[in-house]
Amino acid sequence: MSKKVFVGMSGGVDSSLTAALLQEQGYNVTGVYMKNWTSDVAGYYCPWQDDFNDAKRVAVDLGIPFKVYDFQTQYKDLVVDYLLESYQQGITPNPDIMCNQEIKFKVFLDLALKDGADYIATGHYAQIKNNNHRFYLTTAVDQNKDQTYFLYRMSYEALEHSLMPIGSMLKSKVRLEAKKRHIFTANKKDSQGICFIGKVPIKDFLLNQLGPQKPGLVIDNNQQIVGQHDGVIFYTIGQRHGLNLGGGLPYYVFDKDIKKNIVYVTRDLNFNNLWSDNLSLSQVYFLTDQIKRISVQDNVMAKPRYRASNVAVKNLSQINQDQWSLELVEAVKAPTPGQSVVFYQDQIVLGGGIISRLL
Repeated sequence: MSKKVFVGMSGGVDSSLTAALLQEQGYNVTGVYMKNWTSDVAGYYCPWQDDFNDAKRVAVDLGIPFKVYDFQTQYKDLVVDYLLESYQQGITPNPDIMCNQEIKFKVFLDLALKDGADYIATGHYAQIKNNNHRFYLTTAVDQNKDQTYFLYRMSYEALEHSLMPIGSMLKSKVRLEAKKRHIFTANKKDSQGICFIGKVPIKDFLLNQLGPQKPGLVIDNNQQIVGQHDGVIFYTIGQRHGLNLGGGLPYYVFDKDIKKNIVYVTRDLNFNNLWSDNLSLSQVYFLTDQIKRISVQDNVMAKPRYRASNVAVKNLSQINQDQWSLELVEAVKAPTPGQSVVFYQDQIVLGGGIISRLL
């Protein structure tokens, strides 16, 4: 009897081809649309109904059953509230990582297994390797599309019960294979913006959810007042766009103080406070066996934010139950509290942690 797999179908080409490939490989495939967010925000259209219709059409064309899982309550509680609380604390969260951790590879996985699935599958650009019944998350063949940065907090159980068949393909190949199979979504543009919410800018989303914020001063690295901000929570470390501080060389945010309601900026790209090679991490999580220490001899690389270049790890050691000290061989630009640092050894994802402060 063929194994049952529930494919999270978002209405895009990646998950559509995922369902088709698994069906061809002999799996008993069911398509599932996760209904996580349905509201338009601040005048920005939420495309959930369009995505639902596209996913359902692909399922009908493939001749597979189609389900809807309504996770709106869980998504609000576990992802949106986390995002809002983080910004209110002055840190910059990554909702995509939390969405994967809590919704796709926990809530969805648990319900799918309860409903009789042997596996879940997604259209992520990542690979799950099985070596002597030991599972590893590894980077995608298409390095430009690799999404392992957002997946490092998957549980080991999720690795055992998940399939990611397009991780071995280039994006161009995915579209080509979808066209070959006359899949309706073959030419659909990739979704962008906040996970499941759409293309609404984060500032507009925060304004919509939290309301207008108290204005305050923008001060440069020479302690000079250079402007006013419209709310500390709207600014993130390293930001250079949207500061509205006049012409000349661009300013970069290098710090902010929630209590004093001040945003600190500099025009000096080499300003020390804009760079760091020593970070404190919290909520460190390892996909492999529990690690207590990593040194430069282990050839471990760290990615301090999505799209950033990997940097060699000099030392990673546990300070106490929740705090770890990370030393890098070279300083990285604008490491941001709330963002994740993900660790790699060759192509294997070891795990990662969340930046709590700069040391």
